[in-house]
Amino acid sequence: MRLDGVLFFPVTPFGPDGELAESVLARHVADGVAAGAGGVFTACGTGEFNALDLDEYTRAVATSVAATEGRVPVFCGAGGALPAAKAIARAAAAQGADGLLLMPPYLVTGPPSGLVRYVREVAEAGGLPVIIYQRGNARFTPGAVAELATVPHVMGLKDGLGDFDLLQRIILTVRRSAGEEFMFFNGLPTAELTVPAYRGLGVSLYSSAVFAFAPEIALAFYKAVTGGDEVLVQRLLTDFYLPLVELRDLVPGYAVSLVKAGVRLRGLDVGGVRAPLVDPAPEHLASLERIIATGLEIAGA
Repeated sequence: MRLDGVLFFPVTPFGPDGELAESVLARHVADGVAAGAGGVFTACGTGEFNALDLDEYTRAVATSVAATEGRVPVFCGAGGALPAAKAIARAAAAQGADGLLLMPPYLVTGPPSGLVRYVREVAEAGGLPVIIYQRGNARFTPGAVAELATVPHVMGLKDGLGDFDLLQRIILTVRRSAGEEFMFFNGLPTAELTVPAYRGLGVSLYSSAVFAFAPEIALAFYKAVTGGDEVLVQRLLTDFYLPLVELRDLVPGYAVSLVKAGVRLRGLDVGGVRAPLVDPAPEHLASLERIIATGLEIAGA
């Protein structure tokens, strides 16, 4: 399976009662696919995977798969404690997901051999293509990734560390042993800010949280960066993405909270975030609204 284009990470909507709002999620996903998403990554970090129980997760996956109508691949989050991660992987497969984004195990820091075993067991449980998410306590060595590249179903690595020396060594080691099929992704928060740097390493795929609330801006950036329009790339980075990142960094968890708030500001009521995240303060919402307006103006939307 190959992925291309702007990868869409939908939020998970909650209703006034705090429960999963499936109809709103269906609209959110369908609108994103219609806008031009190259793939849907549902119930992942932006989708508050950490805050969903297994029933909610299963319904979110089923809703997302139905809403895409087979037009693009649907990947779903997995991770946490090993038994839970395996149950989640099986649930995603049963609901027709195309693959998994495997996030770190819960808190425990293990050696590379332990991480390899963790990935193997989850991949075997679900039987779905797996993208490993390198972040937090899931820090892989080049040798560990090269070993996993030979495991059935393991198809790529999403980097959320931003350690370019390590990532370059991983890429070179994997390419030498496994060839070009294994995929690499930029998985840093507000990934567009670092897209030029990752592209320098040959990593062109990236997560776009912005696409969830402003697909016009995300697509304008993607077209500019892939089409060589450096002027537009720099304008968007300087006047939209940089202020967004500066706002994001004011409060822990805003990488998710601001995205969800952005979706609400653009007219879709997806509710607030679940604890331990907090919704943006009024003054931060006002700043976000101004930043979005500037980005839409630059993008010509």
